[in-house]
This record gives sequence, C-alpha cells and structure tokens, in this order.
Amino acid sequence: MLDEKLQIARHSLAHILAKAVKQLYPSAKIAMGPAIDDGFYYDFDYDEGFSKENIEEIEKKMKEILNKGEDFIKKVVSREEAEKLFADEPYKLEILKDLDGEISVYYLGDDFYDLCAGPHVESARNIQNFAYKISKINGAYFKGDEKNKMLQRIYVYAFKSKAELNEHIQKVEEALKRDHNKLGRELELFTTSPMIGQGLPIILPKGATILQTLQRFVEDEERKRGYLLTMTPYMTKKDLFIVSGHWDHYKDDMFLLGNQEDENCVCLRPMTCPFQYQAYLNKTRSYKDLPLRYNETSKLFRKEASGEMHGLIRLSQFTLSEGHIMCTPEQLEDIFEECVDLARYMLKTLGLYEDVSYRFSKWDKNNKDKYIGSEEEWEEVQGTMRDILNDMGIDYFEADGEAAFYGPKLDIQIKNVYGKEDTLITVQIDFQSAKRFGMEYTDKDGEKKNPYVVHRSSIGCYERTLALLIEKYAGAFPVWLCPTQVVVMNVSANSEDYAREVYNKLYSQGFKVELDTRNEKIGYKIREAVAQKIPYLVVLGDNEAESGKLSIRKRGNVQINDIVLDDLVAMINKDIEDKI
Repeated sequence: MLDEKLQIARHSLAHILAKAVKQLYPSAKIAMGPAIDDGFYYDFDYDEGFSKENIEEIEKKMKEILNKGEDFIKKVVSREEAEKLFADEPYKLEILKDLDGEISVYYLGDDFYDLCAGPHVESARNIQNFAYKISKINGAYFKGDEKNKMLQRIYVYAFKSKAELNEHIQKVEEALKRDHNKLGRELELFTTSPMIGQGLPIILPKGATILQTLQRFVEDEERKRGYLLTMTPYMTKKDLFIVSGHWDHYKDDMFLLGNQEDENCVCLRPMTCPFQYQAYLNKTRSYKDLPLRYNETSKLFRKEASGEMHGLIRLSQFTLSEGHIMCTPEQLEDIFEECVDLARYMLKTLGLYEDVSYRFSKWDKNNKDKYIGSEEEWEEVQGTMRDILNDMGIDYFEADGEAAFYGPKLDIQIKNVYGKEDTLITVQIDFQSAKRFGMEYTDKDGEKKNPYVVHRSSIGCYERTLALLIEKYAGAFPVWLCPTQVVVMNVSANSEDYAREVYNKLYSQGFKVELDTRNEKIGYKIREAVAQKIPYLVVLGDNEAESGKLSIRKRGNVQINDIVLDDLVAMINKDIEDKI
C-alpha cells in the first residue's frame, strides 16, 4: 500500500512545480498533476517546449517557492466562479466539465491557484525538506486521448530524504541497464521503423529464434494436456463480433477495414474466441465431447493509445498463446484449476513465478452498461470463481471494473523494471458467449444445454513475455532460450579448419551455434561474444587443433580446458533439459 501522507506531500509538490512553471513561463497552460509511485508529474501546454536547459531553473524556482512557506488554502466555489477563475486555462475548463458535486480550488499564495479536490499539506513549510529531482520530460496527450493535443509532461522524483531519493535514482539507473527497449535493440532482438509505425516492431532473427523456441515449447506442452490446435482467419465480417458483443463493447479498440456502417466492413481480429466457437459449432456435441480444449498461437490486432505503447510491452499487433475450453458446469472448477496450473508451470519454467501477483477482476455493478448478463448471473459466477480461488489457496486481490464484458477473470499481473504493472496471463469464465452463439451439447438426460467457456492464455503475449525475460535476465537468457547457445572461434588461420569441423558437429546435433572465423584478435572476438551474453564460447588454437580437444569459456567467466566434444554436448544438453 502506498503511504497516504507521502502521496499527499507529492501532490502538494506538484502544485509547487506548477506555480514555478507559471512564474517562469507565464504563457504555459496547466493541465493536471497527480502523485505517482515515485513522485509526481504535471502536464503543461507550452508552445516553446521545455528543454533540458529549463530543468535547473525550474528546480531552483521550486526551492524558492518552498522556502517562502506559503499555506495551501482550500476554497469551495461555484461552477460559475470556477469558470471565471480559469477563463485563461483551457485544460482546467475541460476538467471542470467532468466534475460533479463540490468544486474546490487550492490557493498557494496570492498568485497561484489550481482546480483540485485535494487534500494537500497545510503549508509548503511541511515539505521544505523533501528531496526532489526532475527526472524527464515527455509528451503526453491530454487525458491520455490521442485525439487531444500533445502536452509536455514533467516527471519529478520526490522522497522524504536525500538518501531515499539517491537510492531510488540508483535503482532506476540499474533498471535502465535492464530496460528491454534498450537492451533488446543492443542485443539485436528487435527494432522499429518510423516507416512502419508505432507498436509494430520488427522481430530480428535472434528475437524470432527465442519466440520460435517459446512457441514450440508452449504448443508441445498444450498438446500433452489435451489441447487441439486450430488456425483461424486474421479477419472477419463484423457480423461475428456483433453476435459476440465485441462490436458494442470493444469496437473502438478494433482496426476496421472499410466504413463501419457498411455491411461489408471487415475487422482485424482483436481476439480469437468467436472464431473458435465456429469450430465448436462445426458439428453437434454431447457431454462426452466435453471438456473440449482448443488452442491457437494467434496474431491479434488492437488499437492502443500511442502514449501507452512501449517497446514490446504493449503493441498494435501481437502474438498470444490463446485457448478456449468448452465444459459442463460440473467440470468448471477442475478446468479452471487446470488452466491456472498450466500458467504456473509456464511461469516456473521461465523463472517468472516469484514475480507475479493475482488479481480477481470483477464487474462494476455501478456501470452495468459495460457488461452483458444480469446482476444475478454476475454475482453467481463471481461467487463461483471466488470459491475456486479460495479452494486453490491463491493469494489474490480484488479489482472492480476490470472484468471482461462477458465474465470475471483471474489476471496474473507482473511489473517491468520500472515498476509499471501489466497483465501477463488471464483465465476467464464466460457465461454468456455460448448462449449468444447457440453453442450447445446434449447432456446425459438428453437435454440441450449451453457449455461454460473458459478463456485462457498459457504464456500470455509472446512479445510481452520476451520483454519481461530480457529484463529478468538482463539479456543473459537460460541456455534453452538463447538465440545463440555456442560460438566457435579460431585463434588463427591454423585452427580454422578445426573450428569449422567442431561447428558442423554442433550444428548437426541441433544446437544454436555460430562460427566466428573473422581475421580479428581472439580477445576482440571473446569480448564481443561476452557482450552478446552467449553462454558457451569454444576457443580453438593450435594446441586444440593438434589434440582434438576443446577450450571452453562458460558465461560467468568459467574456464574449462582440454575437454572432448562429447562432454560439451552433454553439458549443453543438461542445461537445456534443466531449462537453465
């Protein structure tokens, strides 16, 4: 839980920042400035734009304002008074339109006031000893909507002491070294092109090799667990999503080809579930066919706000380990547990198991228009899901308003190196889709019934998982995932033929191996391979060529001399088998 007093102090400092900016750059227009996990930010509209050169003078001005020790004074005003006060602040007027109930303004001295619900500290004197530092200046759309103007967002770290601030800055610097968006490019795993567009990365050969390894692993494991692989179209007539409910509840997040009012409008799929329902409907079903497990490695397309897209974490096109299970009500608990077990197996294998938390995502009964189904149905299914989670002993937290429009879900949450949380894997109970699509089975008593549908992912979005693995291992992947497991290099021309022979033998055994026979000094070759975080370096000179043995350098600067090829093969195979 966040420290409430600390967040109040940070929000108060955001007003100090806004006042400083207004004093220094009177033409700047203020938008909003909330507290966040490590400080606060404030959005401004300033035509000239803030630069790195402005940072020092803004921080200096903030200190001057703090030293004055002015009080924060709350005044409740009428809507008309607020409109007059902020007549020259267009963003405050826009925020004002969304406010219901009490309208409050906080004054800081005679020359600055802000539309704000508060609370704040009593006086700037209370936060004079806080340590703060402007961390970055980014673009951000007003209210996060790309249809609005791009503003400048000033981020500020803020902590109770200089020591805490310095500790946080050190953590951020360490995180930057692991940032997948930086490291993934350095390791040549992926790149982007402005000619292609934001949220559409190009996965380079090394990154593609990792994703291929993951996909084969996932599909093989799912097959062992009784899943049947499907391959469905990337697009569909809108009719499919009208029936499913996505057209009414998800249309704004879809890519549409053609006029949405036209009956020939085509949608790029944002999810695969309605397609797999058609596979279920391919023939009549009885209770003996259930549970029926479909899986697919799905290419999906979703509109994301440009401000939300980051590296491989959130994309416009991505790949999902998707699956849907049709089951009877009696099978629901076992199937749900089975899906969670698969997800946990994947997390343990990838080394992410200890890094996740579990969110029980429920509907918002105060906003029923977002969902399909009655209140009674929602409460019944959520009660069932809560019982399942409790029986499994899952330590979860509940979140209203985070359910899918057709049912509640368990979201397996994970944070990136900067502490930003995203959903990695979901397991969802759907009590509506079968009825909407006419999916039925004949029960033991000969009666037609609708199955439950459990939507699940086993490893989540492949690209997002790759991003998290880059950050988890700082690019030094477990051997089984490494795009290059071994580099064979010769010391001189005399050992080139032997190096090629060793390379061919390793390649023929299926290892991901590279051959480096460049006319470069061996030290240079080694340093380059170490920088690429390759786990096994085979260094072959005249002695090795004569003896037919190998000198090995393992990741972590472990040197092994005079071993035979079979020993190296066994060593690598054990690492792959143990998934290390």
